[in-house]
Amino acid sequence: MNGLIARETGGRLLLRMEDIDFARCRPEFETAIMEDLEWLGLSWEQPVRRQAEHFPFYAEALERLEKRGVVYPCFCSRGDIMTAVSYKKDWPRDPDGTPLYPGLCRHLSRGSRAQRLAHGEKASYRLDMERALAAVADRLVWTEFRDGSMGREERAVPEVWGDAVLSRKDIATSYHMAVVVDDAFQGVTDVVRGEDLFMATSLHRLLQVLLGLPAPFYHHHRLLRDAMGQKLSKSSRAQPLRAFRQDGWSVQDVVAKIDLPVAAMGNALTSVGQIIRP
Repeated sequence: MNGLIARETGGRLLLRMEDIDFARCRPEFETAIMEDLEWLGLSWEQPVRRQAEHFPFYAEALERLEKRGVVYPCFCSRGDIMTAVSYKKDWPRDPDGTPLYPGLCRHLSRGSRAQRLAHGEKASYRLDMERALAAVADRLVWTEFRDGSMGREERAVPEVWGDAVLSRKDIATSYHMAVVVDDAFQGVTDVVRGEDLFMATSLHRLLQVLLGLPAPFYHHHRLLRDAMGQKLSKSSRAQPLRAFRQDGWSVQDVVAKIDLPVAAMGNALTSVGQIIRP
């Protein structure tokens, strides 16, 4: 879908390796991704973008948020958080199903935070959602093309994420921080991604406003699911594209199988895509 939209708009298609997790990202996985995409007939602008090269940009963005007073260091482990919420019935969860952070480190004094950091204690950095929302004057919205029709305004509800992690103890950023900074740095005007990330866009819009970054257009497409309705993914050991290739499937077979709604998209092809517009 990204490739079709980029071609129809005369835009530039980017391939970005989101490789901030050094323990899980391996060269052979990257090679397999590019081989599969090339087999499908896709081409993209060179060089390939790599998030692992952008940690200084993420650090600078986090520092800007610190200066605005909307982030704080969190020294809690996952066990600490689960212990704090385990005895509370129906504790709220974020859209990914993770219990909302109970704020154990939110009210630590500046001196206490500085002392613990000076002693080498590792910390993640969390967004202080209440302060962040108070710092945003305008109503948070984005332009959405989820059904492939004319764009419509969606209201962002970042509060459902609570005090989200923006920088982890073991990785000096997070998915949310990295994609927001990279989209702006790389001049991305249109983002096409799965509907499982629809709610994440609320948090991304808040970060974009706090950092003074532009807002792309968004198109959240449907997901490929198994017979039980579960999303096809590596974690569920879903059959990868390479296996279908080895079984003799053609590109046309794949396109037919996923039922890409090209014709139904009509004029929307001129409006959306994870691309950089000319």
